[in-house]
Amino acid sequence: MAVRVQTADFDVAQELATLRARDARVGAVVTFIGTVRDVNDDSRVSQMTLEHYPGMTDTALEAIIVNAKARFDIYDALVIHRVGELRPTDQIVLVAVTSAHRGEAFDACRFIIDYLKTEAPFWKKEHTQQGMRWVDARSTDQQALAKWNTMAGEEGEEAI
Repeated sequence: MAVRVQTADFDVAQELATLRARDARVGAVVTFIGTVRDVNDDSRVSQMTLEHYPGMTDTALEAIIVNAKARFDIYDALVIHRVGELRPTDQIVLVAVTSAHRGEAFDACRFIIDYLKTEAPFWKKEHTQQGMRWVDARSTDQQALAKWNTMAGEEGEEAI
């Protein structure tokens, strides 16, 4: 398990090669890469500033991965999240999950990003033609999270 919060960009190919090299049993690698959009809520975005609480953010991300590993049959997971000043098309986040088979890896990757979007302490400020504005949490992110809690209840597991 690895978590990094950093200002520097990341090389997806290099990160995946390193992750895969850790375990010869890996049969599936699933990734999610989030990028800065140039439009949000009908406004052009020229820049985004991402802020976090050092230490607290890392701990929250690690807990999300621990929960994913407890819930899904995966081998490893990596989360890299950038902070600082970013521009449209810049990479923000990489979530990568390894497992023996694709199904568990897909589910775990979606689980991690859904929890990251709602539970990790990051704050986004967009720079638009109308000025700067903080980005509020989206109801769709909360709905995605609720799906996991509903699924846990259906399977007799404790919701996270």
